[in-house]
Amino acid sequence: MARTERYQQIRSLLMARRSVSLRELMAHFEVSRSTIFRDMTFLRERLGMPVELDREIGAYRLLAADNSAELPGIWLSADEIHALLSMQYLLENIDTSGILSGQLQPMRQRLLDMLGAGSHTAEEIARRIRIIAAAPRRCQAENFQTVADALLARRRLEIRYRARVSSATTTREVSPQRLTHYRDNWYLDAWCHTRQALRSFAVDAIDKAKPLTTAAQDIADSELDRQLAAGYGIFAGSDVHWARLRFSAMRARWVAGEQWHPQQQGQLLPDGRYELRLPYSADPELLMDILKYGPDCEVLEPEALRQRVIGLLEEARAKYWGVADGETGGG
Repeated sequence: MARTERYQQIRSLLMARRSVSLRELMAHFEVSRSTIFRDMTFLRERLGMPVELDREIGAYRLLAADNSAELPGIWLSADEIHALLSMQYLLENIDTSGILSGQLQPMRQRLLDMLGAGSHTAEEIARRIRIIAAAPRRCQAENFQTVADALLARRRLEIRYRARVSSATTTREVSPQRLTHYRDNWYLDAWCHTRQALRSFAVDAIDKAKPLTTAAQDIADSELDRQLAAGYGIFAGSDVHWARLRFSAMRARWVAGEQWHPQQQGQLLPDGRYELRLPYSADPELLMDILKYGPDCEVLEPEALRQRVIGLLEEARAKYWGVADGETGGG
């Protein structure tokens, strides 16, 4: 019997009878006196179960007078603990900026304390699972905590936000709605009282976040989804367009299995190529994904998006071949 299973049964016996003799435990589990001693020490010192040995009667007694001995999360199977450890490891590697490390560490230690049996140790999980972040940007841990606290407490925030394109810094009062982890970075969806509109703010571009006492204005989930989920990637908007893309037969094998957007529509063509239709509002992120496929992706519609891609490709060609100034080298 695995140790975690034995811990569960010990706890059940004590909860049912309040005290169980050492001899009964040895006979029930067919283990030695030293094994029971080790189990009880682990339960008491590592898992915090209020149990003690009454040497006069030779029995273990549960000190709690109610169900406080049933500590949340302790009575998990070994497989469940390993699954939680795997999830915790995934979270640690997603959180490459370390902003959640303070919150994750107590959970990690508790899980390690609970890990009593099974074929996969925490060290083995860490050694065998590998996650490579693509392009994470560092957030200030203090700002992230302030944003998260205000979000859950339903309070407004005053943020000093730095725009990436213009480098302009503005001060906004916002009502946080939700935090989104997308492509290795964190974004705050919020109602901006300064602009009187929904906006998504990159948390790493928040220079300072100050909690306010004013209650946040709540936006219905349906409205959040209508304005934010209808766009492409992190770029949202209510003015939605539909793009139709055609991929070469070679790339079709990959793209057919990818989800670019929850509302996408795709079909394989008789010649092996693949067509993909998907909605978007602002196009910066969609352009990035289109261009990464180079000649294997063609924009069929709308014409405005097709011309945007053509213009960017011509600019890139000019940098390498000097089309703009007649040179034969980049520069």
